[in-house]
Amino acid sequence: MRSVVSLINMTGSVWDSAQSPKHSPVKGASSVCVSSHTHTHTHARTRTRTHTHFINIIIIIIIIAVNRLSIHAESIGTGHAPPGLRCRLPGHGRGLSYCCWRRIIFIGLLLSRPSLFGDPFSSKERLLKNASYVFPARVSRVTWDTSLCAVNPKFIAVIIEAGGGGAFLVVPISKSGRVDQSSPTVCGHAAPVLDIQWSPHDDNIIASASEDCTVKLWQIPDGGLTSPMTEAIVTLEGHSKRVGILAWHPTAFNILLTAGCDNVMCVWNVGTGELVYQLSDSHPDLIYSVGWNKDGSAICTVCKDKALRVIDPRRNTVLKVREKVHDGTRPMRAVFLSDGKILTTGFSRMSERQLALWDTKDLSEPMAVQEMDTSNGVLLPFYDPDTNMVYLCGKGDCTIRYFEVTDESPYVHFLSLYSSKEPQKGAGFLSKRGVDVNKCEIARFYKLHERKVEPISMTVPRKSDLFQGDLYPDTASSEPALLAEEWIAGRDAPPLLVSLSGGYAAPPSKHRDTLRSKPRLASQDSGAHPTAAATKEPEEEAPRVAVRETEGNAERPKREDDVLNELLAEMKALRAVVLAQSQRIELLERQLARIEDGDV
Repeated sequence: MRSVVSLINMTGSVWDSAQSPKHSPVKGASSVCVSSHTHTHTHARTRTRTHTHFINIIIIIIIIAVNRLSIHAESIGTGHAPPGLRCRLPGHGRGLSYCCWRRIIFIGLLLSRPSLFGDPFSSKERLLKNASYVFPARVSRVTWDTSLCAVNPKFIAVIIEAGGGGAFLVVPISKSGRVDQSSPTVCGHAAPVLDIQWSPHDDNIIASASEDCTVKLWQIPDGGLTSPMTEAIVTLEGHSKRVGILAWHPTAFNILLTAGCDNVMCVWNVGTGELVYQLSDSHPDLIYSVGWNKDGSAICTVCKDKALRVIDPRRNTVLKVREKVHDGTRPMRAVFLSDGKILTTGFSRMSERQLALWDTKDLSEPMAVQEMDTSNGVLLPFYDPDTNMVYLCGKGDCTIRYFEVTDESPYVHFLSLYSSKEPQKGAGFLSKRGVDVNKCEIARFYKLHERKVEPISMTVPRKSDLFQGDLYPDTASSEPALLAEEWIAGRDAPPLLVSLSGGYAAPPSKHRDTLRSKPRLASQDSGAHPTAAATKEPEEEAPRVAVRETEGNAERPKREDDVLNELLAEMKALRAVVLAQSQRIELLERQLARIEDGDV
């Protein structure tokens, strides 16, 4: 039994060795060659829960085997079996002692780290029968590493192949099945579309970026498209090369960040069409990924130079830089977590896909690094801030891995994976406002195939039919916390939260028509027809004016009220633009002074 006790005491090291994935050499630590063996580093020691039950069984079998060897040895030495044998294995004359079985059960309970979500059950058949969307056109074959799909609680949009330009298809999320051959598309770009993103504060507004160097904003009617849409409500022109990245501000209304192959990032107020900030000196090479933090005060980017940067876009200042986040040459991705940490995906020097967690307070060493496999598809991370779970979808993969990020070492815990027979060309991630809380659905993906989109639901099995408050903390609502002018003036605010109990119903937004009622910019086609939403706005404003007149303002003409409101809105917008330009002038003056002093 002494050998059994020794093995039990060594269980921690056995578990670390069995559970630790392969590690890459960490800067500042001793040089270790990457191989199939396990390497442990003082600064980046991680463990994964891959095949947890299989490893548990192996360890228990080892304990049983060692215990039987010790029993056999003691029997030979003493000439009789040791006392205390209570449990017998079938087919054997001798068994395990009660004490040994108790230790085995205790170790098995300790080896599995408890999680609120356990192993979420993923299904595309039982929960969402016949819910696929079959398209008449092929999903886009552009070589740009993007998800090719965007989903919100109302619509699903997919970039498709189109001759003579770029187009994407928009389908109401409730209308599954075969999409008709004559279904209208959004086809206003002169070159292939590279990225699409729905506005987080208006489920009818979508932005698209294209190889024609423009970004366009479109307003989708509530029932979906009835005719091809070629005229955008706003066109943003500020890049000299193709635009491949879009990122809406999480809390400020009408703030959109774009990044192109000219290594330039632009921040726009799409309500006025103004270019608010232009960051042209932050990146020396192609930008791979851009992500906002929780309150929108900073962004994280990864670039072809393998560096991770934390940038303040309003001051055009690089706050933090970490060189060589991943040693591989393949594209990387980065996403801000709700607690301020950054999760990155990339490739090692040996072309193994990696996942790394970084603390923005100290980027000298990663908090955790995990190597997964040697596939060549770029890992696209989708982060759920409510559950603190990260889903990794690799282009060309047949699996979706999901992890839970916690404050306990090893910080990133593998939960499970969804696997299918067909590889995915891309994926769309539905926001928490659109999940089915009655079925304990915590996430839903829309997996892209050659000609169809397949919904995949992630659920946590629960026996109770009541609302599961532990699975659904308050989530970000569609109501913005700030106006664009307030964010430009320097204010920050966390997202406004809403409860999902009883299902989510979007309240009428007081800012809903801010973008839709804006006139076209002078640089755009002056002969364009006004949009349908712009023509509807007077009908929506009429009841509000009538209410004000009945409250004692009948002596003021309605036209005078309208003119006054327009003047006040224009003055507010001009004040914000002047403030932004004055900050820009001050920054340029400081740069000029440093140049004159010889500091640069």
